[in-house]
Amino acid sequence: MTIPFVKAHGAGNDFLFTFVKELDQPIAAETLPAIARAICNRNTGVGADGWYLIEDSQAGCHAKIHLYNSDGSTAELSGNGTRCAAAILADRGHTGDIWMETGAGPRLLKLIEQNNKLFTFEMEMGKPTWQLEDLRFVLPLVQGDRRVSILDVGNPQCAVVVDDFNFDWRSVGAEIEGHPHFPKRTNVSFLRREDVHTIEARFYERGAGATLSSGTGSTGAGAVAILLGLVASPVVIRTEAGPMKLRWEGTQSLIHLTGPAEVIAEGKYFLAP
Repeated sequence: MTIPFVKAHGAGNDFLFTFVKELDQPIAAETLPAIARAICNRNTGVGADGWYLIEDSQAGCHAKIHLYNSDGSTAELSGNGTRCAAAILADRGHTGDIWMETGAGPRLLKLIEQNNKLFTFEMEMGKPTWQLEDLRFVLPLVQGDRRVSILDVGNPQCAVVVDDFNFDWRSVGAEIEGHPHFPKRTNVSFLRREDVHTIEARFYERGAGATLSSGTGSTGAGAVAILLGLVASPVVIRTEAGPMKLRWEGTQSLIHLTGPAEVIAEGKYFLAP
């Protein structure tokens, strides 16, 4: 079987996209996790943090997207991935605002800037939800208890405020991701305050591991920094792959996240029978 794909990345967070209507034959649903693991493998596949299927939306959006992480698990939402999907639609000729149907509901993306195949979108990330007691929750870990902040931004997030990144945050992130407190696992961000409008962050994503950036992770980290009184909107989130900008006008309003998405390649993956 041949699987056509387009590859794009949002601030270093890379994904493969396949239009369902371009497949030469249907794919059985039970095989999708194994295909995702194969095509995302960085040694024997194309390589990516996740694989998307794009199909027509029945909910009035311009497209419906399904995300499979590189480990074959599914995810409700990826901010970087959704921007990349919008960039692919724009690169194929779509003009104006883009409504994308995601596993966390519809999301609106507004094109801010385009330079060839590099796009900048402002995306509605939705309203986060949290319990007050979860903003200062002490999580017992093998590597030492950590005070964390737990919330949902369309997918589960656990943010950890740190003084610096001079520790094995990847190992800590892996332990938190699979902690029994999170039966469906969680995305993890580590954030450091720089000034009243800036934080620096690192990300360990559920189903993908350490990534250079994360759209939903940036949203979670930025929201937590605001809720804890560390910063005020608008907030620049400095990731390893560059900055993203978050604005949140109040806890009852939508969060908006602005970041890049670049279409970088397309081709065919030959799936072994």
